[in-house]
Amino acid sequence: MIYAQILAGGKGTRMGNVPMPKQFLTLAGKPILIHTVEKFVLESRFDAILVVCPADWLSHTQEIIRKYISDQRVHVVTGGNERNETLMKGINYLQQHYPRHDDDVIITHDAVRPFITQRIINDNIEAALVHPAVDTVVAAIDTIVQGTDDQASAIPVRANMYQGQTPQSFNIKALVTAYQKLTASQKASLSDSCKICLLAGQPVTLVRGESFNFKITTPYDLRVASALVEKRD
Repeated sequence: MIYAQILAGGKGTRMGNVPMPKQFLTLAGKPILIHTVEKFVLESRFDAILVVCPADWLSHTQEIIRKYISDQRVHVVTGGNERNETLMKGINYLQQHYPRHDDDVIITHDAVRPFITQRIINDNIEAALVHPAVDTVVAAIDTIVQGTDDQASAIPVRANMYQGQTPQSFNIKALVTAYQKLTASQKASLSDSCKICLLAGQPVTLVRGESFNFKITTPYDLRVASALVEKRD
């Protein structure tokens, strides 16, 4: 079976003084989250589409999903305290409500990347059906400088560098197995779901993203997103 999980658990602290998490802010007349979910309901191969949100915003998320989305495959689930705990809570929901198969896959995507295309979704599905883990990336344009504070420690070869986006997609059985092997300190340090598989020695396959598949994180990003929607419309 093929599932989608929209990660809407962030608090949006870099968005500044706003009344709600960034995924619920309005973009062209409706919440950013809804723009994202609408892209996923267009894909008929999904058996279920989860929207995983903070517990404090569960009722609000359910309300806006009812208002804008009529697709019965969409379910709202409470997330965890951090990204990968949220991811696993979504998987736990699926394992409790749907039959399990060794070839089940999940396509996970940030709620605040509303410009994802059907091509990117399709490429993730096709790759996840044959590989344990898939990451969506774009080639790095700028030189990457590795360092801490004000000291550079390395400048990697730019041709080998990519910027990570989402979706990140997984064979569910392989992901759960890899996650269960991690120590508590490893789990606490993770900021990227594909690293779960890398730490377990599993390969991660890359698929091509798009520069416009960006994450709305700051007020500037929201202005850019508004301009893109206005130009498209």
